[in-house]
Amino acid sequence: IAHYKWILCVLFKRARCVYVFFSVFVVDLREVVFVIQSQRNSFHVQQAEKLRKDLLLQAQALQESPPVILLLHTLTDNEGDWSILPLLPYLSSQFGKNSSWIMFLEEDTRVKLHKLHEVLKKFDRRKEWFLGKPLHDEESTIIHHYAFSENPAAFEYPDFSAGWALSISLVNSLTSKIEEEPLKSDFTIDLKHEVALYIWEDGKGPRLTGIPELCTFPEHKPRAQYCATTVSSHSPVCGQPVKSDNIFVAVKTCKKFHSDRVPVVKKTWAKRASLLEYYSDYADPSIPTIDLGVPNTERGHCGKTFAILRRFLSSHVPKTDWLLIVDDDTLISLPRLQALLSCYDSSEPVCLGERYGYGLGQGGYSYITGGGGMVFSREAVVQLLASGCKCYSNDAPDDMVLGMCLNALRVPVTHSPLFHQARPEDYAKEFLAHQTPISFHKHWNIDPIAVFNKWLLNDKHTEGLQKSTKEEL
Repeated sequence: IAHYKWILCVLFKRARCVYVFFSVFVVDLREVVFVIQSQRNSFHVQQAEKLRKDLLLQAQALQESPPVILLLHTLTDNEGDWSILPLLPYLSSQFGKNSSWIMFLEEDTRVKLHKLHEVLKKFDRRKEWFLGKPLHDEESTIIHHYAFSENPAAFEYPDFSAGWALSISLVNSLTSKIEEEPLKSDFTIDLKHEVALYIWEDGKGPRLTGIPELCTFPEHKPRAQYCATTVSSHSPVCGQPVKSDNIFVAVKTCKKFHSDRVPVVKKTWAKRASLLEYYSDYADPSIPTIDLGVPNTERGHCGKTFAILRRFLSSHVPKTDWLLIVDDDTLISLPRLQALLSCYDSSEPVCLGERYGYGLGQGGYSYITGGGGMVFSREAVVQLLASGCKCYSNDAPDDMVLGMCLNALRVPVTHSPLFHQARPEDYAKEFLAHQTPISFHKHWNIDPIAVFNKWLLNDKHTEGLQKSTKEEL
C-alpha cells in the first residue's frame, strides 16, 4: 500500500509526501493451507474435527473466504505421512501454485486466525521461510544422536504444539530435493528436530525463524492475549479416569536387575497399581517375579513381550480392558495414565505411547517405543495374537516387531507426546514446560526416585482437569 501511495505522490508532484516503507505482504486466507497433524484413532479424529470447525467459524466471523484445512491422516495411504517430509511432494503438487503458506497444527493447538494472518503478512512467501516457536537442547542428547555436541543450543527446531509454517517456495524447493534424492530409510525418533535438520541441510537451507506470537501458553492465561497460537490443555481428560483395577501392568525385568531396578519401581509408581506382575527369567518369590520360560536376552525382548500378551488373554490374570507393558527402568504416573485413557474406547484396537518410525520415507512402519510404556486395549491384543504375528527370534526388538504386525493389520499406532523414551534432561525445557508428562525412561546418570518425585508424583493437576471437564460438560 505504501508503495502505491509513493507512486501517486510522484505522479501528482504533491508536497510533503514522506512515507516510511515497511514490508507488508498481502496474504488472503485462501492462500493459507492448514494441515492438522491428525491421527486415525477415533478420539484424535474428533479432536482434529473440532479444530477444523473452529477455524472455519473464525474465518466466517472475519467475513473471509475459508482457508483450506486438511486432516493429515486422510490425505494419502502412506503410513509415513505423519513424518511430514514424505508428504511434501503431495502438498507441492496440490497447492504449490495457488497458495502462499502451509501451516501445520497439532490437534491441541488453538489459533487466533486474525492474529496469525497478521503474522504471515510480514513475510514474503516468494522466499524460503521456516517459521515456528524455537526450542533448543541444553546439552547433547541421545534422542538427537548427540547432534551439535559442542554447542547444543546453537541449533533451533520448532515446538509443534505452537504450530509451524513453511512458505510455499520452501515446500516446492524441498520437494525438488526429495525427488532428486529419495528420503533415507532410517529411524524417525524426534520428528520436530529431524524436520529442522533436513530443512537446514548443513547450512544450505534456511534456519528456523522464531515467531514470538506462536505460543504454548494455555489459551486462558493472560499472557496468551498477545499470541496467535496457544495450547488447549496440558493433558486431555475426557471423563472419569479409568479405574486402576481395569489396567493390568506388566513389568519386564531380569535377574541381574532384581536388586536395583525393581526396588525403585516399588518405591515410586507401583504403589498405585491394583494389578501388577513382574516378568523375569528367574522366579524370585521375594518380589515376586514370574518366569515366563523365555531366556533373558541382551538386546530385544520380543519373546518375553509376546509371552506377556498371551498371558494377558489367559485365565491366569484378571480380565481387564487395558494392558500396560513397561521396562523395569520406566518411571510412570498411573493416575495420569488413568486420566488419559478416559479419552479412548477400549472396544477399539488401541496401541498408545510414544510413536517412532522406521523407513517412513520409503513405506516403512510406525511403532510404540517400549521404554516409555506401551498401552494396549484388550481388542488390540486379541487382533495381534489372532493374526498369527510372532517373533522371528526371542531377542528381536519387541516394539518394532509389534509395529510391523500392527502395520500389516492396518491397526493405527496412536502417539501421545506425554510418554517419553528418555530422561527429562534429554528434552528441551520449553517443550516439557507445557506438558504434564506420563512417563520417562532410563536410570542412567540420574536419581530415579528424585526424578519421579519431581516430574510424576504430583497429581493435583489431574484433579483440576477433571473438575474443569465436568464443568464444561
